[in-house]
Amino acid sequence: MQLVQSRRDFLASASLVATAGVLGARGSFADEGPPETTTVRLRRDPSICVAPQYIAEDLLRAEGFTDIRYVPAQSGPIQAQMLTRGELDFTLPSAQTVVSLLDAGVPITALAGVHAGCFELFAHEPVHTISDLKGKKVGIDVLGSGKHRYVAVMAAQVGLDPHKDIEWVEGAGINPMGLFPMELFVERKVDAFLAFPPEPQELRARNIGRVILNTTTDKPWSQYLCCMVAGNREFVHNHPVATKRVLRALLKANDICAADPEMAARTLVDRGFTQNYDYARQTLTELPYASWREFDAEDSLRFFALRLHEVGMITSSPNAILAEGTDWRFLNELKRELKA
Repeated sequence: MQLVQSRRDFLASASLVATAGVLGARGSFADEGPPETTTVRLRRDPSICVAPQYIAEDLLRAEGFTDIRYVPAQSGPIQAQMLTRGELDFTLPSAQTVVSLLDAGVPITALAGVHAGCFELFAHEPVHTISDLKGKKVGIDVLGSGKHRYVAVMAAQVGLDPHKDIEWVEGAGINPMGLFPMELFVERKVDAFLAFPPEPQELRARNIGRVILNTTTDKPWSQYLCCMVAGNREFVHNHPVATKRVLRALLKANDICAADPEMAARTLVDRGFTQNYDYARQTLTELPYASWREFDAEDSLRFFALRLHEVGMITSSPNAILAEGTDWRFLNELKRELKA
């Protein structure tokens, strides 16, 4: 069995690297020089939507990295603490999370977008629209988490006051003996819940709740990048060649997810990053991974920074966040280099 699995891994690795070669140029490695470090640490996230960072493992090896670590890290304060302590080199947070981390002084640099969409807002009867959330309970991990911020700006968009009109119910992220947000929703202890893959796929399979907003298809959310690539600021500053090589691997992995979602989904399952192939394939098929080429990463961050500033969830000005927390030079170079 181990021999069969090893052969399958070898074939998958070869196929991924070959596909990446077809999708984009390999770049002028000789001009760049070798990476300043051969170790890179990425956050291991439970969401399937950040699949490119797992698909990128073989591409990272091709870029010269020999020690590739996927570090388990919860969202919210724990992720921020790990980034501040330098325990993570790269992470793929949502755009609103990037904005909030920068506002809190966490030393990261936004480098590129990954894809648009991925969040789906589920609700029970009688909630049919965002406006219907007034006076209702919404399940979240913890106050200040990405899901809390996203639903808050959604509510503000339709005239609700997210600080007064919604009852936020924190899950096991704040209470170790409590239920996680999706479990709160399943047991009808909350009226609504913002889900990301594979949660929407599981809820649909179990016929629980209804989707009242899908950020992949519903405007204005579908017009902006959701997940972003952010690097530890010190790593980006001290290792520019390694940073470019990491970003190149991630963007090539993005293209693989767009071009061959079935192979990418099988790779996620075979390597233990997720269990359900059907959920993974559905996610990778539905999400617009090619949107990193088309959408403006800075415009996406500006959109969420403005929305969060309007509802009082950040104090920094959007212009300050963009000026101090972004570096698009690597992305601009790679867009030219990886042009189809």
